[in-house]
Amino acid sequence: MKLRLDSKVTSLFAGIGGFELAFRSVGAKTNLMCEIDPVATHVLERKLQGVPIVNDVREIDSVPRGTDVLCAGFPCQDLSSVGEKQGMLGTRSSLVREVFRILERRRVEWVIFENVSFMLRLNSGETIRIIVSELERLGYSWAYRTIDSIAFVPQHRCRVFVVASLHHDPRTVVLSGESKQEYGNVDFDNQREPLGFYWTEGRFALGLTGDALPTLKAGSTIGIPSPPAILFPNGEVSMPDIRDAERLQGFPSNWTKPAEELAKASIRWRLVGNAVTVNVVGWIARKMICPSDYNHDGDTPLLDRGVWPIAAWGMDGERFCSRATTFPASLRRSSLLQFLKYPRRPLSLKATRGFYNRLVAGGLHAPDYFIEQIRQHIDNLEVQHGWKNTTSL
Repeated sequence: MKLRLDSKVTSLFAGIGGFELAFRSVGAKTNLMCEIDPVATHVLERKLQGVPIVNDVREIDSVPRGTDVLCAGFPCQDLSSVGEKQGMLGTRSSLVREVFRILERRRVEWVIFENVSFMLRLNSGETIRIIVSELERLGYSWAYRTIDSIAFVPQHRCRVFVVASLHHDPRTVVLSGESKQEYGNVDFDNQREPLGFYWTEGRFALGLTGDALPTLKAGSTIGIPSPPAILFPNGEVSMPDIRDAERLQGFPSNWTKPAEELAKASIRWRLVGNAVTVNVVGWIARKMICPSDYNHDGDTPLLDRGVWPIAAWGMDGERFCSRATTFPASLRRSSLLQFLKYPRRPLSLKATRGFYNRLVAGGLHAPDYFIEQIRQHIDNLEVQHGWKNTTSL
């Protein structure tokens, strides 16, 4: 069956409710959530009242009867390019196996997985290989696609979405649809739009993104949850408000505000960085209701020889590479400057100095004007602090 407007959804590793909010937007009902983080659970209890919550996925025997969709944005810490890279041997990411244990007890028509794109490369694609092999063993057809949130909101965030079905063609959901426009490119000759970047890095990574923020992260190389920064064409260097970060993930402003009742306000950045982009899941949910034809002409057999492609599918015992890109739809209609609603905070002198020193020492490829503007921001802040004589500028 196609997804009905009154379908029932079970969400494992629910986080702060991204899957739930997306499916609720198309009329589906969440019948069970599972989340072990106490702060995230508190947010769920406040924002999605009345939905049962189980803390540990290992305590779930099977999904509730009548469940149509099972969602699993399983932990990514062992799969991330900046994490411990233990892959499926890691304690947290290996919890995805619990999904298949639950499905053994009771199949559902639709299953959706979400995780970082690095899992397609880590350990020769070990994680995606296990996921699709288990789905095939359980009788599912599957398709996955790496989707960049920047097609929907001004945030560059690539995540792999695996959609599987017992009786339908998942390609018509996740692989159909293409945008002819690409976002996030940087003009190295002139700055015409805001540039997002990771101020916490600079030596080995920059995350420089045109007219958008780089991926909102749960943590950083300095070990704390923190926002990225933005260089505006007028020379302003600042960080976005947490409320705009929530909106960049598709949540209403102050969705994570209840977290401050249990922890420091900075934890909200971790919660937002761990979340799924609601807009992307909403697009998938709508496609499950109204699927589109997928033209597989030109798709080639999938040869498991290490790194897996950005999109692929499997049906009737055969696997193929898909030509689908990371931009599934042309839905983003506002620039970053138009999108941001809340007051921004200037990047501090200490933070800017640290970033500038790492950037220069690391030798990353960055536009000359970008480096010059960062240096100018330091000079301006030093003048404001009275540490530099304006006559010397």
